[in-house]
Amino acid sequence: MKILAIADTEERCLWECFRKERFEGVDLILSAGDLDPDYLEFLVTVINKPLIYVRGNHDDRYARHAPGGCICVEDSVYTYRGIRIAGLGGSMRYRDGANMYTEREMSKRMRKLSRKVRMVGGCDILLTHAPAAGMGDLDDLPHRGFECFNTALESWGADYMVHGHVHQSYGYDFQRERQHMCGTTIINACGYTQFELDQTRYPIRGWQAAWLNSQTMRRELKRHDAIESSTARTLRSSVVTTPVTTLIIAIFLMRR
Repeated sequence: MKILAIADTEERCLWECFRKERFEGVDLILSAGDLDPDYLEFLVTVINKPLIYVRGNHDDRYARHAPGGCICVEDSVYTYRGIRIAGLGGSMRYRDGANMYTEREMSKRMRKLSRKVRMVGGCDILLTHAPAAGMGDLDDLPHRGFECFNTALESWGADYMVHGHVHQSYGYDFQRERQHMCGTTIINACGYTQFELDQTRYPIRGWQAAWLNSQTMRRELKRHDAIESSTARTLRSSVVTTPVTTLIIAIFLMRR
């Protein structure tokens, strides 16, 4: 299975100058955060493969415009063709923000997610925005990694961790891949990269994985319905009512 991993920067070759043949054979897209929701919607449309994402520290806008056609795995486990993907987005808290956490807060999220990981018998890919502490992070607070991610990798047995947040342009010794002491391959997806998994190593999972997938999809539908309802209320309250605008609003509501 070929996976396209993306994070942090919208690449011209993936958006403005997209050529489908360059990404032939991609089976799955993983987004590690801090990307324009329109960018994600474009990729899931033109590549026509599932796109699974977590939010970055700059993705508060997703509360108003969640990427359509994509699957958010925040605090959940989603299984695709036997591959169990657990998601923990956000960065270290350095100011107020919906997607920033202290080490203690992230540890609490990780422990809660552990129940779902145990339910499906483990985790194959840990998808995060921030790196694990000491594994490609920086010394400053905004780009410091989470220690609890190291604990998750050691206890969940993930084959891969995909993250973003630390950019190639930051002027340090950037490494696309590195090995964790527990054996996990850690990939910094800043910009984009591709990697392959041996599909034969990931068998079809049982009813627990199917149930968690259904819960994730139900949550996504509720999220998008809430955003649409909020948009409709804003439109009704902000538009001066004339015969023409009344007709436009009526058509918009009928198409929902």
